[in-house]
Amino acid sequence: MKPDIAIGDNARKQVATALRGVLADTFVLYAKTHGFHWNVVGPDFSQLHAFFEEQYRALWDALDELAERIRALGELAPASLAEMQATHSLKESTGQPNANEMLKQLLQGHEGTIKTVRSCLETAEKGGDEVTVDLMVERLTYHEKTAWMLRAHLEGSK
Repeated sequence: MKPDIAIGDNARKQVATALRGVLADTFVLYAKTHGFHWNVVGPDFSQLHAFFEEQYRALWDALDELAERIRALGELAPASLAEMQATHSLKESTGQPNANEMLKQLLQGHEGTIKTVRSCLETAEKGGDEVTVDLMVERLTYHEKTAWMLRAHLEGSK
Protein backbone atom coordinates (compact mmCIF):
# COMPACT_ATOMS: atom_id res chain seq x y z
CA MET A 1 0.00 0.00 0.00
CA LYS A 2 1.09 3.52 -0.76
CA PRO A 3 1.74 5.60 2.38
CA ASP A 4 -0.58 8.54 3.04
CA ILE A 5 1.87 10.66 5.08
CA ALA A 6 1.36 14.15 3.62
CA ILE A 7 4.45 13.89 1.41
CA GLY A 8 3.68 13.81 -2.30
CA ASP A 9 4.48 10.71 -4.34
CA ASN A 10 7.23 12.42 -6.30
CA ALA A 11 8.89 13.83 -3.17
CA ARG A 12 8.66 10.46 -1.41
CA LYS A 13 10.34 8.72 -4.32
CA GLN A 14 13.06 11.37 -4.60
CA VAL A 15 13.82 11.18 -0.89
CA ALA A 16 13.86 7.37 -0.99
CA THR A 17 16.28 7.46 -3.93
CA ALA A 18 18.55 9.87 -2.04
CA LEU A 19 18.34 7.64 1.04
CA ARG A 20 19.41 4.64 -1.07
CA GLY A 21 22.63 6.53 -1.83
CA VAL A 22 23.24 7.20 1.86
CA LEU A 23 22.49 3.56 2.66
CA ALA A 24 24.86 2.29 -0.04
CA ASP A 25 27.70 4.61 1.04
CA THR A 26 27.14 3.60 4.66
CA PHE A 27 27.23 -0.07 3.67
CA VAL A 28 30.52 0.31 1.78
CA LEU A 29 32.01 2.29 4.67
CA TYR A 30 30.76 -0.35 7.13
CA ALA A 31 32.39 -3.17 5.14
CA LYS A 32 35.66 -1.27 4.79
CA THR A 33 35.75 -0.37 8.49
CA HIS A 34 34.97 -3.93 9.59
CA GLY A 35 37.66 -5.29 7.27
CA PHE A 36 40.18 -2.83 8.65
CA HIS A 37 39.19 -3.89 12.18
CA TRP A 38 40.02 -7.48 11.28
CA ASN A 39 43.29 -6.72 9.49
CA VAL A 40 44.95 -3.79 11.24
CA VAL A 41 48.50 -4.47 12.47
CA GLY A 42 51.29 -2.46 14.02
CA PRO A 43 52.18 -0.71 17.25
CA ASP A 44 48.75 0.95 17.50
CA PHE A 45 46.89 -2.34 16.92
CA SER A 46 44.91 -2.41 20.17
CA GLN A 47 43.81 1.20 19.95
CA LEU A 48 42.87 1.05 16.26
CA HIS A 49 41.21 -2.37 16.56
CA ALA A 50 38.89 -0.94 19.24
CA PHE A 51 38.46 2.39 17.38
CA PHE A 52 37.41 0.61 14.19
CA GLU A 53 35.06 -1.68 16.11
CA GLU A 54 33.27 1.29 17.63
CA GLN A 55 32.85 2.73 14.14
CA TYR A 56 31.64 -0.40 12.37
CA ARG A 57 29.06 -1.07 15.10
CA ALA A 58 27.68 2.47 14.75
CA LEU A 59 27.56 2.12 10.97
CA TRP A 60 25.79 -1.24 11.25
CA ASP A 61 23.10 0.31 13.43
CA ALA A 62 22.68 3.17 10.96
CA LEU A 63 22.08 0.75 8.09
CA ASP A 64 18.90 -0.51 9.70
CA GLU A 65 17.61 3.00 10.42
CA LEU A 66 18.24 4.10 6.84
CA ALA A 67 16.61 1.03 5.28
CA GLU A 68 13.60 1.31 7.57
CA ARG A 69 13.15 4.96 6.60
CA ILE A 70 13.12 3.98 2.94
CA ARG A 71 10.44 1.40 3.73
CA ALA A 72 8.42 3.95 5.74
CA LEU A 73 8.38 6.08 2.60
CA GLY A 74 6.79 3.17 0.75
CA GLU A 75 9.80 2.16 -1.32
CA LEU A 76 11.99 -0.95 -1.27
CA ALA A 77 15.40 -0.78 0.34
CA PRO A 78 18.32 -2.28 -1.60
CA ALA A 79 18.63 -5.92 -0.62
CA SER A 80 21.66 -7.16 -2.52
CA LEU A 81 25.33 -6.33 -2.92
CA ALA A 82 24.69 -5.60 -6.59
CA GLU A 83 22.12 -2.94 -5.68
CA MET A 84 24.51 -1.40 -3.14
CA GLN A 85 27.37 -1.40 -5.66
CA ALA A 86 25.20 0.29 -8.27
CA THR A 87 24.33 3.10 -5.88
CA HIS A 88 27.38 3.89 -3.73
CA SER A 89 29.78 6.73 -4.46
CA LEU A 90 32.75 5.68 -2.31
CA LYS A 91 35.98 4.06 -3.38
CA GLU A 92 36.32 0.54 -2.07
CA SER A 93 39.55 -0.66 -0.50
CA THR A 94 41.75 -3.30 -2.07
CA GLY A 95 44.85 -5.06 -0.84
CA GLN A 96 46.26 -4.69 2.65
CA PRO A 97 46.87 -1.02 3.48
CA ASN A 98 48.98 -0.13 6.50
CA ALA A 99 47.31 1.37 9.57
CA ASN A 100 47.95 4.96 8.49
CA GLU A 101 46.49 4.29 5.04
CA MET A 102 43.46 2.67 6.70
CA LEU A 103 42.88 5.87 8.67
CA LYS A 104 43.20 7.96 5.49
CA GLN A 105 40.78 5.74 3.59
CA LEU A 106 38.24 5.85 6.41
CA LEU A 107 38.54 9.63 6.56
CA GLN A 108 37.89 9.83 2.82
CA GLY A 109 34.92 7.47 3.27
CA HIS A 110 33.35 9.55 6.02
CA GLU A 111 33.91 12.79 4.13
CA GLY A 112 32.41 11.23 0.98
CA THR A 113 29.43 9.99 2.97
CA ILE A 114 28.98 13.47 4.44
CA LYS A 115 28.53 14.82 0.90
CA THR A 116 25.94 12.14 0.12
CA VAL A 117 24.11 12.84 3.38
CA ARG A 118 24.07 16.59 2.71
CA SER A 119 22.55 15.98 -0.72
CA CYS A 120 19.88 13.73 0.82
CA LEU A 121 19.21 16.35 3.50
CA GLU A 122 18.62 18.95 0.82
CA THR A 123 16.24 16.62 -1.05
CA ALA A 124 14.33 15.85 2.16
CA GLU A 125 14.04 19.56 3.02
CA LYS A 126 12.66 20.35 -0.45
CA GLY A 127 10.21 17.45 -0.13
CA GLY A 128 8.95 18.51 3.30
CA ASP A 129 10.16 15.27 4.91
CA GLU A 130 11.14 16.37 8.42
CA VAL A 131 11.72 12.80 9.62
CA THR A 132 14.39 12.20 6.98
CA VAL A 133 15.83 15.67 7.66
CA ASP A 134 16.20 14.70 11.32
CA LEU A 135 17.81 11.38 10.40
CA MET A 136 20.25 13.12 8.05
CA VAL A 137 21.23 15.64 10.75
CA GLU A 138 21.91 12.68 13.05
CA ARG A 139 24.05 11.02 10.35
CA LEU A 140 25.94 14.26 9.67
CA THR A 141 26.70 14.63 13.37
CA TYR A 142 28.14 11.12 13.51
CA HIS A 143 30.18 11.31 10.29
CA GLU A 144 31.58 14.79 11.00
CA LYS A 145 32.65 13.77 14.51
CA THR A 146 34.22 10.56 13.24
CA ALA A 147 36.02 12.45 10.46
CA TRP A 148 37.43 14.84 13.06
CA MET A 149 38.66 11.90 15.16
CA LEU A 150 40.29 10.28 12.12
CA ARG A 151 41.99 13.58 11.22
CA ALA A 152 43.24 13.84 14.82
CA HIS A 153 44.77 10.35 14.53
CA LEU A 154 46.42 11.26 11.23
CA GLU A 155 47.80 14.57 12.53
CA GLY A 156 49.56 12.68 15.29
CA SER A 157 50.91 9.91 13.05
CA LYS A 158 54.48 9.50 12.01
